[in-house]
Amino acid sequence: MRRADLALQSTKEPPLRKLGVSGSLYAVLINLEVTPGLTGAELARTVGVTPQAIAPLVGKLVDRGWVERRPHPRHANVQELHLTANGRRELAGADRLMVHLDRHLQDSLGDDDYRRLCALLADVVRHLPSWTPPTDPPTDPPT
Repeated sequence: MRRADLALQSTKEPPLRKLGVSGSLYAVLINLEVTPGLTGAELARTVGVTPQAIAPLVGKLVDRGWVERRPHPRHANVQELHLTANGRRELAGADRLMVHLDRHLQDSLGDDDYRRLCALLADVVRHLPSWTPPTDPPTDPPT
């Protein structure tokens, strides 16, 4: 799984960057499309980084006019994050690229294997939240 994840990241990063969207920025944009109004802390948890790491990414997207901050309706010190029309347009371009990559995988694997892969990955996504890391890191190298 690690090799597949690294291969996917290294394959999609260069063409995304040509569009001006790194993999990290794409993750922010896609999550704000799926869940508009996330706070910075919520977005950081969703993307799997610290609030300190998400802040510069959000700042870059705000500076580009792709994301806007809005006051939270209940918490005066909190801001919600929303895609702008420009942000949705840029995300659509990146999404077209990702759909092209997905179709390449489907064509390469064949329909049956692709469906099996999608089903297995859905199971992985479903089971990951139940994993509890060991209290002491393992000392044996991975096999």
